[in-house]
Amino acid sequence: MTTRLGVQALLAEGIDLLIHLGDVGSVEVVDELAVHQPAAPGIPPENPGTPATGDQVPARLVFGNSDWDLGPLQRYANTLGIQVDHPVGRLQLDPGELVFCHGHQAQVMTQALAQDVRYLCHGHTHQASDSRSGSTRIINPGALCRAHRYTVAVLDTQADQLTFLTVPPH
Repeated sequence: MTTRLGVQALLAEGIDLLIHLGDVGSVEVVDELAVHQPAAPGIPPENPGTPATGDQVPARLVFGNSDWDLGPLQRYANTLGIQVDHPVGRLQLDPGELVFCHGHQAQVMTQALAQDVRYLCHGHTHQASDSRSGSTRIINPGALCRAHRYTVAVLDTQADQLTFLTVPPH
């Protein structure tokens, strides 16, 4: 339910790509990522995971340290049109690159920083954060479980603007 509320909050902000940064945990969470654009701006579909009037929102994910049965979860995500980039995903931007991972693999994080990517987005700590290391902006959107405050984040790469959204626990 919390994942659904997080996705609805993101859709209401007009996002054009969902990225889940790991600790997916279940097919039910994957289902919540398979959403369609709302019929009207700012109004999320009533039932995420089922077809709506708009096109499916592109979604990508990586797995985290709490994820098991990666093969079946990946196959299931793929059947719903969700791209699995585990252990690390990359998006080419103009300019630069956005790298995303769960954050529990230090080598992946270190390599992204060494490559001086524009953005490094990760999960794992369950705490929302926004910092810089050199020219790399390091972002953790927070978490929708096991966190003091549930948050998601919207990143506008054109304006280099980050907005954290608080999500009610249920």
